Amino acid sequence: KQQTVPAIVVLRREQKWLRMLAHWDRVMNANYKKVRERCRKGIPPSVRPRAWLFLCGGKLLLEQSKTLYKELILQEGDARWVDDIRKDLHRQFPFHEMFVDQAGHGQRDLFQVLKAYSILNESVGYCQAQAPVAAFLLMHMPAEEAFWCLVSICDKYLTGYYSQGMKKQKIEPILYMTEWFLCVFTRTLPWDTILRVWDMFLCEGVKIVFKVALVLLKFSLGRAGVLKKCPTMYETLEVLRNPPQAIMEEEFLINQMHRLNLTEEDFEYEHRRQMAKRRAAQLENKKIIRR
Repeated sequence: KQQTVPAIVVLRREQKWLRMLAHWDRVMNANYKKVRERCRKGIPPSVRPRAWLFLCGGKLLLEQSKTLYKELILQEGDARWVDDIRKDLHRQFPFHEMFVDQAGHGQRDLFQVLKAYSILNESVGYCQAQAPVAAFLLMHMPAEEAFWCLVSICDKYLTGYYSQGMKKQKIEPILYMTEWFLCVFTRTLPWDTILRVWDMFLCEGVKIVFKVALVLLKFSLGRAGVLKKCPTMYETLEVLRNPPQAIMEEEFLINQMHRLNLTEEDFEYEHRRQMAKRRAAQLENKKIIRR
């Protein structure tokens, strides 16, 4: 069940976060575990946008390149990516007030952020799964800050996951689901749950994505009789695309994530293993093309 945090607790958490953000570098260097603990409890809504910007390193990137975003949005960009981006704009949270109007500032900012990234990182360009991530960020912060958070997520948290070669590969769908991994659950989980997951994701990295996926897999496919109804991969994927609502509720999912008996090394190993498989698939694809 959804639990409401008492107002006095929220106020205390806000004050703690404001103190941390005022001395961010010192706090992160001296007491990362405390930051992680507070992220796991949930970041107060009033400080969440600023906290996310600091957590992912977007603040540092912005300070290092203060005029770059403004310069990028003035460029035309690669026609290929620009066309693809325009086609995807109306699909991102279409019922949200920010994105409902084709001529509104939401779709305009989303276009600029995605185009700017495609220019900045030409080797990646634009990947469709970046759009919901960028849109989700724009719901919380101005376009320039959202851009630098997107840069950090693509280049630091999910390095290689958005590579162009992956579009042509037959990667195991259960381990590599676009809706989960590339969109960081923005198209899957209820709103309050997404916020809590992202609080942890931007603090702890890609292992949080794996943890959420493991919980969803366990409680979607581990229910009595479910596997008997899934004789092939297609039925299995259909179940995973629509997990039971109860297992996606904030408190249940977060509690189950914390109960997972897996080490940091386990998640790092799985991350490296998946990236190695992707690189091998890309090389194999290049060999086939040469033939």
